[in-house]
Order: sequence, then C-alpha cells, then structure tokens
Amino acid sequence: MDFAIEQRNFLDHLRVERGLAENTLSAYERDLRVFAQFLKDSHFLLEAVGESAILSYRGVLVERGYSQASISRMISALRGFFRYLSREKGFIDPTTDLEKFSASRRLPKALTISEMLALIDAAFKPGQPVTLRDRALLEVLYGSGARVSEIVGLDIADIHKFKSQEHDVETVKLRGKGGKERIVPLGSFASAAIADYLTRIRPDLAKKSAKASSALFLNQRGTRLSRQSAWAIVLEAAKSAGVESHVSPHVFRHSYATHLLDGGADIRVVQELLGHASVTTTQIYTLITIDKVRETYSTAHPRARK
Repeated sequence: MDFAIEQRNFLDHLRVERGLAENTLSAYERDLRVFAQFLKDSHFLLEAVGESAILSYRGVLVERGYSQASISRMISALRGFFRYLSREKGFIDPTTDLEKFSASRRLPKALTISEMLALIDAAFKPGQPVTLRDRALLEVLYGSGARVSEIVGLDIADIHKFKSQEHDVETVKLRGKGGKERIVPLGSFASAAIADYLTRIRPDLAKKSAKASSALFLNQRGTRLSRQSAWAIVLEAAKSAGVESHVSPHVFRHSYATHLLDGGADIRVVQELLGHASVTTTQIYTLITIDKVRETYSTAHPRARK
C-alpha cells in the first residue's frame, strides 16, 4: 500500500465528498506529510502501522517541540485518514482506541532495563568494526537521555573528562531546543564505548572524507551521521535483540528518565538532565512508575481487589 497514493485519494475524498475548503485541505496535507516522513525515517510500511507506532509518532512530535494543540490537530488528521482507509480499503484502524490515552500518556512506553541492555549489546556485531560506533551511539542515547538530534549534533570537543578526588567524571555538552546548552554526566559504560569507538574505528571512517569532520559520530562516508541513520541503527539493534516493543531513539530518552525515577532520582534533577524548562513536562515520566506501584499493589496486597 503506497502512502502517497492513499493520501491523494483521501484528500480527493475530502475535497469532493465533504467539500472542505482549500485551506483545510492544505492543513491536512501538511500534517500527513510529517507522518509520511516519520514512516520513512522509522522504516515503517503503511500496512504495518499499529497503535504503538502512532504513540511513538506522538512522542517524536513532543521531542521536536510541537505544541499540544498542534499535536492534537496532527493526530486528528491521522484519525480521519485511517478511518477513511478502514472504510474504503478494510484497513485496521490503529487510532480506534487512541482516545483512551490522555495527553499525559503521549510518550512511548519505556523499555525494561533488561530489554535496554539486550538492545545495546545486540548493536555490536563481531567482525563488523563499524558497529562499535553503533554500540557507542546507543550507550550515549541511554546514558544521557539526549534527543536523537542532540546526539547526531555532537562534536568530539563536546566530550569532557574531569578528575575528582574519588574518580574521573566524563560529561557531554548537549545543545537542545532554542540553542540551549546543558551538560550531563555519562556513565562508565558510555564512556568506555566512546573510547573504544574513537580509538578503533572513527579514524578509519574519518579517512573516507577529504574534509575533516568535528562530528563525534561519523557515517560510512566519513561525514556526520544523520538522524535517519541513527534511527536505522536503533531499529536494527532492536531487531537483533528480539525486542518486540516498538523502539525509536525517543524510547531511549523515555527509558532513561523512567529508570532514573525508579532508582530514586529527584524529579528536579531529572528535569535538569532532560533539559525541560518546566518540571510539569518531566512529570509525564512519573506515570509509568506510578503504574508500576499500582500494579504491584493490586497483585501483592491481599485487600487490593475483591
């Protein structure tokens, strides 16, 4: 099923059958174009789109800084599009139960710690040196909670190591929305993966480009890794690890925040690490921990349920 063809058919339906104004049709077209790019970036076929993909798309829109009003409008456009496909083509509508998710549940579900570790481990493949880069990329995604755009925008000079009385501390400078910078610590696993990549494979990648790049993560041509390539690396690792939950770079950020809160981190600290202007945004990530508490209570306490 070709998305571009079905989009044209849908817009023709809105124009002819429902008589919508051209401005409204243009808005539908713009919103659907964003979703089409999401499908391309995440290597999704239209017929494979399910509820988890829609939730992941909503999370990507949040990551890109769209307002809640814009996100609601874009999801509404998708509802209309998939209702049309369901009626005309017998397509299973993935937005049917979307209303049950409140705005605060717009982010993808976090992976478990074991799923995350399996995914990172699966990124490296013996005999394929370039996958040292892939493992380092995933370690930094999970170890910093950064957006994928922040990760691919990193330069080597953004990695710093400081000596303290007890041990060395490595940090990374991230450039977030609006050009705001923040410095977050990296764990020992991310630091080791970066060091491995920098010494064993990045020099070979850098030689493939006539112009030296300051980028931390390079592609096979020796230039800066793109967002699309980072997406592909994440999806390939998930496939190799057999992680069935829908995975995207944003799931790493969600998992990072959720696992910090599960481990007892103060929400204000997590707010700073994520670069949120308001703690209200960070509180979205507490929902999954609240669900875990509720689930544990309902299954473990003898008087929780009749």
